[in-house]
Amino acid sequence: MWLIAMFDLPVKTKKERKVANNFRKDLIKDGFTMMQLSVYMRFCTSEENAQTHRRRIKKMLPESGSVRVLTLTDRQFEKMENYIGTISSENEKKPRQLAFF
Repeated sequence: MWLIAMFDLPVKTKKERKVANNFRKDLIKDGFTMMQLSVYMRFCTSEENAQTHRRRIKKMLPESGSVRVLTLTDRQFEKMENYIGTISSENEKKPRQLAFF
């Protein structure tokens, strides 16, 4: 499954920009990658793993602004259509997982 973190944070003052940049950096440290501006995504192997990352986002929330987290299954994520200008592009692929037997 995929977690999508979408946010609008104030960036008018130097302090607000620093808070917004720290939030982005914290998302990246937690394994998220930028999907587009203010939208970050992360692949999770299970609902329990996704819940762990949701809790981490709650802990790093800035004082102001809006943060939303959306959970999508692999199948839902694969149905997403990406357009860059008038050209379609492929969706991101889930990371390869190691199998231990």
